[in-house]
Amino acid sequence: MKKTILRKYAHLIAKMGANVQKGQGVIIYCAVDQYEFATMVAEECYRLGAKYVRTEWNHQPLTKLNYRWQSLKTLSTVQKWEEEKLKFMADDLPCRIHILSSDPDGLKGINMEKMQKAHMATYPITKPYSDAMESKHQWTIAAVPSPAWAKKVFPNLSRSQAVDALWNGILQAVHVDENNDPCADWDKHNADFAARCQWLNAQKFDYVTYKSANGTDFRADLIPQGIWCGGGETTKQGVYFNPNMPTEEIFTSPMAGKCEGKLVATKPLSYQGQMIENFWIRFENGSAIEWDAEKGKELLDKMLGMDEGAKKLGELALIPCDSPINNSGILYYETLFDENASCHVALGHGFNDCIEGHLEKTNEECRALGINDSMIHVDFMIGAKDMTITGYKNGKAVPIFVNGEWAEKI
Repeated sequence: MKKTILRKYAHLIAKMGANVQKGQGVIIYCAVDQYEFATMVAEECYRLGAKYVRTEWNHQPLTKLNYRWQSLKTLSTVQKWEEEKLKFMADDLPCRIHILSSDPDGLKGINMEKMQKAHMATYPITKPYSDAMESKHQWTIAAVPSPAWAKKVFPNLSRSQAVDALWNGILQAVHVDENNDPCADWDKHNADFAARCQWLNAQKFDYVTYKSANGTDFRADLIPQGIWCGGGETTKQGVYFNPNMPTEEIFTSPMAGKCEGKLVATKPLSYQGQMIENFWIRFENGSAIEWDAEKGKELLDKMLGMDEGAKKLGELALIPCDSPINNSGILYYETLFDENASCHVALGHGFNDCIEGHLEKTNEECRALGINDSMIHVDFMIGAKDMTITGYKNGKAVPIFVNGEWAEKI
């Protein structure tokens, strides 16, 4: 891929994604084999005025070794220096840039029970710092190809051809090409989201229903003070940023513990380096009570057992079938992309910014209004070409989606 194009992408991530402010710190999370692109992103952050850029490197084979050889006690311990880093982040509020490139099968064979128990043990220690940073700093997630990921997506191509094909898919999804100004395209993209959110928020639906011939038949109640969001977000300091690159979704957080019915996944789910395929979940009294999967059932069991909130929903997201990522025909095996090709929901943690006036509210106040709390937030795709989504206000039905597309043209 041409370096001029990669430089455009790196600038887009730093400027429109994280929107690094002068004098602000930056932390980049990246795999070790993506050091060249991470260096480009770091340089763009410095050009925008970053006071420091720190890189947190990761490597899936090392992660597998750690879970194989370290004791559960060691994995479950948050070292003092690790907690000091979290304290520093909560005080300094650096931008966080996540550059994804993982092999979707890269953690296959890992001891999931050990991973789950370690996560459950460390979560109560790390959560207060995450809560302290909520809505106070910018973060963004973007992606670059790795050979293993590219071969998973394009198994019939050679390694180099697969990487090129995945680069093309990624850059098209984030509106980067040789002839455009991607930042200007993202400004227009966000304006379109704002118009759609304005229409949805004016409806003030009490609940929504989902129906599809594949077996999805579901109802979710909405939070009275809730709002629909899409595109960028704004921190308490007034800084606008785009957390997901790409994004095609309009989303809200439903009322925790208020949903009924069955949801059928329409795309595979890559979770913690392993795959869950052809699965469904049935909800009763707001929580998942029954589920099954043709592949990855044990992984699905572990995910839903992480904590009480893991069985409840934290997000409803609306994406038409006629969207750029879906029209590409590419199955990415990476939620950042696949969730933006299809309507989806998320199990677990909800979003404070889906509450009207959330910047003036505490985490506890948002939870009390109905935002779900959990150590996980896992999206899975439910969109279908025949899907009907209907909103209800005082018993009156208003079509939102008909045959997988927006019913109301905006």
